[in-house]
Amino acid sequence: MDSIYRENILEYSKNPQNKGRLDPHDYAFEDTNPLCGDEVRIELRVDDAGTVTDIMFDGQGCAISQASASMLTEIVKGMSVQEVKALPKEELLEEIGIELSPARLKCAL
Repeated sequence: MDSIYRENILEYSKNPQNKGRLDPHDYAFEDTNPLCGDEVRIELRVDDAGTVTDIMFDGQGCAISQASASMLTEIVKGMSVQEVKALPKEELLEEIGIELSPARLKCAL
């Protein structure tokens, strides 16, 4: 089963969904993993009701960081900002589907 999830991570990293810049955007967040140099920037648009209507990410790094960012964009689109803020890390980790070492956990999150 792990091999299916590993293939999924490789597929997302090679063919990411929602990768690029979103201009204009309402919110942006950028972070760097100082341990390995992964960089991710997430930009999103929110409608008047507080729902994420569009989201994109950009950055560089390992397959796990890029796949995770891509997966996150698919999870978050259509959620309210409050739901996004309350999103437990376990939901993203479940989507990734494999057990990660502490160093790789930082890449995914």
